[in-house]
Amino acid sequence: MESKMAEIFFEGLIRIADDNLILGHRTSEWCGHAPTLEEDLALPNIALDLIGHAQTLYCLACEINPNYKNEDQLAFLRLEHEYKNLLIVEQENGDFGNTVLRLFYFSTYMKYFWQRVKLACSLKKLKEFSEKAFLETSYHSKYASQWVVTLGDGTDESNKKMSDAVVTLDPFLGELFNNDDFTEMCSQSDFLPEPLSIFDSWKSEVKAILQKGNLDLPDISLKKRGGRIGEHSETFGYLLSDLQYCLLYTSPSPRDRG
Repeated sequence: MESKMAEIFFEGLIRIADDNLILGHRTSEWCGHAPTLEEDLALPNIALDLIGHAQTLYCLACEINPNYKNEDQLAFLRLEHEYKNLLIVEQENGDFGNTVLRLFYFSTYMKYFWQRVKLACSLKKLKEFSEKAFLETSYHSKYASQWVVTLGDGTDESNKKMSDAVVTLDPFLGELFNNDDFTEMCSQSDFLPEPLSIFDSWKSEVKAILQKGNLDLPDISLKKRGGRIGEHSETFGYLLSDLQYCLLYTSPSPRDRG
């Protein structure tokens, strides 16, 4: 593989993997705290799916970049500015409504993302993995959408909380669809789809679900960004310290693993 293509593939895999790892960690924080026993089982299982996606992507990245021995080095042993996840996935959970709305936004985006990867991707192993990822993110999207409708079309209080969640997450949505020079190179290399190419499909589905929940989709524009270039919000540092503490102080160091 040419050096330039290897760099593009590595960076692209890291972006998607970081999104899934960080949102997986955030979602796992509901374990033991969800409003019902069923959700106390469902949310950690979704978190496992997300972290599993991250693990697969990190493993593929390690095959491309021999400087990393294993996926744990990529997941846990980088500096804060080296993580390239979207800002929306690192934000604190807030209440249950905020969590399921974010999950709905992100998983619906990823459903269409994986669908496009499945149709055309020059990295064979990623294309093969996309089938599994598409099925799982489709389930995540459906699960979260049902809660968005239930809470939005529920009591006055639940509708207000969902309306507040729409406002809270609004500034971070534009970054989902932000094309840059790197995403253009990925598209030209038949590697990853450009984010903006997903927008119309995403908007149509999300708007329909929000309407069922008596909620309005805000006008989406680029308000907050920086995650893709390693510029994160203050809350990310605390999240990363939790991840690194759990690894470094409760298990053998991944530096010693081959």
